[in-house]
Amino acid sequence: MSKGPVKMKMDGKDISAQEGNTILEAARENRITIPTLCNMEGLASYGGCRMCLVEVKGSPKLFPACTTPVSNGMEVVTDSEKLKDYRRMAIQLILSERTHICSVCVANGSCELQDLAKNLGVEHVMFEREWTDHEVDSTHDFLVLDRNRCILCTRCIRVCDEVEGVHTLDLRMRGKDSQLIIDLNDLWLVRHPALHAENVQNLAQ
Repeated sequence: MSKGPVKMKMDGKDISAQEGNTILEAARENRITIPTLCNMEGLASYGGCRMCLVEVKGSPKLFPACTTPVSNGMEVVTDSEKLKDYRRMAIQLILSERTHICSVCVANGSCELQDLAKNLGVEHVMFEREWTDHEVDSTHDFLVLDRNRCILCTRCIRVCDEVEGVHTLDLRMRGKDSQLIIDLNDLWLVRHPALHAENVQNLAQ
């Protein structure tokens, strides 16, 4: 049974959206831009970057547009000073966590992170930067993994899992220590044989 249309307001404009769709999908269908860094067409919604938060009338909370379904009569604000302030804070936190001074992006002008920071008017970062020198893994035949540039959006992980169906990529650790890994982080495990033995034992149980 097909789902019917939902009538709602977005930024004061009456729009129609498909029942079961998210606020982000409804916005895109109606040519309304909501910024995001972790969302990618064709993948399940993740809600990790928090850039797509919107206001919904009747609630004091902010909602991630990529995971919040539309409902009949819903009134959504996608662009306000409150949201801009929040997004500026979020982008500064992302920029402070890794080394994002990248000559490649400057040279080719293709960087979603830098574009979003520019659009939000972020010219400096108020937080102390995390200049940890994360290991660059170039031991693989088909890619180089530079964790210093990673913003942990997990898009590559989800493509690997949901599209390719191989789940070769994953995350380890938590918070600011989170890192993208390949397979069972084989290079890392080789350098930590005790942990390698522990993982093998766990897998065998």
